[in-house]
Amino acid sequence: MDVYTHVRIIVGVVISLGLTHLLRGSAYLIQHPKKEQIYWVHLGWVAFMFLYVLHFWWWEFWLRELKDWNFAVYLFTILYAVLIYLMCSILYPESIADYTGYEDYFYSRRRWFFGLLIMIFTLDLEDTFLKGRQYYLHLGPEYALRAALFIVGSAVAIRTRSRRYHEVFVVASVVYQLTYIFRLYGHEFL
Repeated sequence: MDVYTHVRIIVGVVISLGLTHLLRGSAYLIQHPKKEQIYWVHLGWVAFMFLYVLHFWWWEFWLRELKDWNFAVYLFTILYAVLIYLMCSILYPESIADYTGYEDYFYSRRRWFFGLLIMIFTLDLEDTFLKGRQYYLHLGPEYALRAALFIVGSAVAIRTRSRRYHEVFVVASVVYQLTYIFRLYGHEFL
């Protein structure tokens, strides 16, 4: 077994746990729609993370091109996956009994969620550099701008409880993530 296959299996387990968390939490809301007060902004971030997890897993396939694996790169890759899992678990905690619903919960944990989102987009830049200069360049200038906008947008989201800001930010994030994925891989659908 080569190093990439070994790392891919471990990352796959961690990412699968995050995806399972999102699916289990969403299924619970479908099964018990009146048990918890849902909040569409929260569900928007659930959709965003679902797309991000799927995109991340496809994106990480390019690590197969990396020739010089070492423990630091291994640790970095695992840390990235763990942060994604943490974001998924923050979206659906074991219980929200201490809150009036998902809106109350979401705003009480926004610093954690958006702090992790800042870390993820920062790590994403480093992850892309690991895949090589050519890989980074083929993504074009939009890639770095995308990361910067998510980092700045998340920094503002940490500081504000403005419902309007969070509504606009989540809608823009989900729509952008969908269009970004389609523009990167749309030719594969045709």
